[in-house]
Amino acid sequence: MAIALKRTPLYAEHVKLGGRIIDFGGWELPVQYEVIIKEHRMVRESAGLFDVSHMGEIIVRGHGAQDFVQYLVTNDVSQVVPKQTQYSPMCYPTGGCVDDLIVYKFSDDHFFIVVNASNTDKDFDWMTKHAPCGLKVENVSKQFAQLAIQGPKAQEILQKLTDFDLNTIRFFHFEAEVVVDGCLCIVSRTGYTGEDGFEVYANAQDAAQLWNAILAAGGAAVAPIGLGARDTLRFEAKLPLYGQEISQDITPLEAGLGYFVKLDKEVAFIGRDALRKQKLDGLKRCECEFEMLQRSIPRSHYQVVSTSGEEIGFVTTGMFAPTLEKNMGIALLPMEYKVPGTKIGIIIRDKVMPAEVKKGIFYSKKTRKD
Repeated sequence: MAIALKRTPLYAEHVKLGGRIIDFGGWELPVQYEVIIKEHRMVRESAGLFDVSHMGEIIVRGHGAQDFVQYLVTNDVSQVVPKQTQYSPMCYPTGGCVDDLIVYKFSDDHFFIVVNASNTDKDFDWMTKHAPCGLKVENVSKQFAQLAIQGPKAQEILQKLTDFDLNTIRFFHFEAEVVVDGCLCIVSRTGYTGEDGFEVYANAQDAAQLWNAILAAGGAAVAPIGLGARDTLRFEAKLPLYGQEISQDITPLEAGLGYFVKLDKEVAFIGRDALRKQKLDGLKRCECEFEMLQRSIPRSHYQVVSTSGEEIGFVTTGMFAPTLEKNMGIALLPMEYKVPGTKIGIIIRDKVMPAEVKKGIFYSKKTRKD
């Protein structure tokens, strides 16, 4: 018996706009409205609006909430002040990742945690399994819609719909009670594109109103953006994707996310011993940036070989990067292959296509030519 696909509160809007709907991890979501590269460039050059209401939201509240979140995640939430957000992996005792998530701190006793859509139930079960008695852990995903407006003109457009001065929200900070087009919202200066922008959390019943208001306020300067461009944008900015750059079998240290792993924070976290041992013993593998040397496109999970033809790893993500106009990727390889200039081969349609390990080749706003 087929399992019914889930829909966000904006499903009807995507259909009206001609979005090409696909099954994305059990959700009916638009992969594109127009050509993916056109949508990608719209975000880089102006602004794009994303429906990310399929993401999961979990509230942790009560005395001891901060110590509990500290125990769950590898980063140090004690260094976060109220109205600040923090990115962190959440690990198994083995050091592999349960998920990566964004922690919103309201107070020491109140946290709002945003998790990946496909992991929502798993993450919630993991959190409740480890929660101490008396602490409230609640999956509130169905109550929220999440819209993301991203790009150089995102603030200008969103500001038209609120009297709140968006300039006062710094990067990775949020405001909890912002009225946007008459709707009470949480607004954070976060995103998954490598551009400036905002993520707006609202009551599910307000989603369509906000979606249409933002599109109307932006006019030609904003466009609805599908999952296809969301993936090219996050990849081009070298932002990790669960199941590819990190997973149950890939630790944050192997993924190059050591900055977000605080091995010496006051509260020991799940997986700390394994990650500490991995660091002390020395990593055996790591994720390396690479660029194709011929006109061929690498894809996730393609096999990687040495110049002698020995299998040495696999591509975590690879594709054409529209802004950089290069075919490039990230591969999980033995440590000795991380040296820039190292030649490798990617197996594409049973052929070995040459590539070269490089460093610093991914997109950032600093490298953009305005």
